Amino acid sequence: ERKCMTTFHQTPQGLVAYTKGAPESVLPRCTTQWTPGGPLPLAQAAVLETAERMAEQGLRMLALARRDHGQLPATGDPGSVESDLSLIGLIGLIDPPRPEAEAAVRDCLTAGITPVMITGDHPATARAIARRLGIVHDGAGDVLTGADLAQLDDAALRERVRTVRVYARVDPLQKIRIVEALQAQGEFVAMTGDGVNDAPALKQADIGVAMGRGGTDVAREAASLVLLDDNFATIVAAVREGRRIYDNIRKFVRYAMTGNSAELWTLFLAPLVGLPIPLLPIHILWINLVTDGLPGLALAAEPAERGVMQRPPRPPGESLFAHGLWQHVLVIGLVLAGLCLGVQAWALSTGHAHWQTMVFTVLTLGQMAHVLAIRSEFDPLWRVGLASNRPLLGAVLLTFALQMATLYVPALNPVFHTEPLSAPELALCLGAAALVWAAAEAEKAWRWRKRPTAVDAAPDSTG
Repeated sequence: ERKCMTTFHQTPQGLVAYTKGAPESVLPRCTTQWTPGGPLPLAQAAVLETAERMAEQGLRMLALARRDHGQLPATGDPGSVESDLSLIGLIGLIDPPRPEAEAAVRDCLTAGITPVMITGDHPATARAIARRLGIVHDGAGDVLTGADLAQLDDAALRERVRTVRVYARVDPLQKIRIVEALQAQGEFVAMTGDGVNDAPALKQADIGVAMGRGGTDVAREAASLVLLDDNFATIVAAVREGRRIYDNIRKFVRYAMTGNSAELWTLFLAPLVGLPIPLLPIHILWINLVTDGLPGLALAAEPAERGVMQRPPRPPGESLFAHGLWQHVLVIGLVLAGLCLGVQAWALSTGHAHWQTMVFTVLTLGQMAHVLAIRSEFDPLWRVGLASNRPLLGAVLLTFALQMATLYVPALNPVFHTEPLSAPELALCLGAAALVWAAAEAEKAWRWRKRPTAVDAAPDSTG
């Protein structure tokens, strides 16, 4: 609150009080300029101008002063102790941002996340650092100080937080007002902090991030996350990883529900169109075990999508099935079921005795084609590359080999009630699976035209 402190020291020459603090707090308490030869008149305005000029270079400023005492003052009133001081000088501390911080801020901006700096430093220092990091730019750089913030009521502060990106000389307890004002504007707020006084704001923020190395136990207990290396760039890396994980969850849901819906549609529609039951229970168990298991798990290893940090944040209330996921499940599920029933109807009409084995194969291979197509929500398979997710490629090849074993290993034929397919029959099954892949790629290309980006969508998250 006072932005300065004083300590007393016993020396051979007597008792000396040394005061350090923000220049604007210490200088008004000074009446002279200290030199070894004795005090000189103090040009306070010139010293403040020097402090301002140094702060504009990004230096963190401290003023030092002293006063001699005959004995320890009896009063604990700072006003009487910290008066008639003699200014020793100014100290400019360089505390440069980490090299990776600028790139991290740039990633935030392209990802639709708005970085906001809250500091106890001089406004000129805060503005210089913010410009260096790219938080503000030349011609912008509106800085709100703690003194200004104290004069604003909650309604006025809610309006100011729309445009202010740098807060200087802010008391830690004022952070909670900033967080609440941002949340009142509908923002999703993540806040970092390390001190005891940061704990209320960390608790109030949607995501509180405490410093693991320099943070207090109170801050760590109040936070949602603890940053082990105290590096802002790690937060951005976590955002990227979080987006990758969420995308892969959506891909697994898309894959599993589409395959299961295709099985349901096949079994449900066959009697309605006058066809016999196309699958046996052992076939369904095999499909669920092999196709849903290995490739589904391998989707978790899918790398981050191209441009994952160039799109706006997902609204917190958005459904998992948003952006056409449920429509994809319905349409592609019906396409796969239609192909299964079409192959069944053709085989029955042409006298092929292996119709049930063909339906079983189309359904299995169709799901393998589908999982390759949905590896990216927007990019086609040839751009993603088959080898970019080796676990998934291995799972697909293993599933294909196991499916072929159920057809061509004599010992497995009676177990799965299958029969070896001829080359034309197998080619027909592979062609049907290829049509599933083509349908999924076509649906993806249609969705590409409506892809959101951080440029054409307003950011809805503040970091």
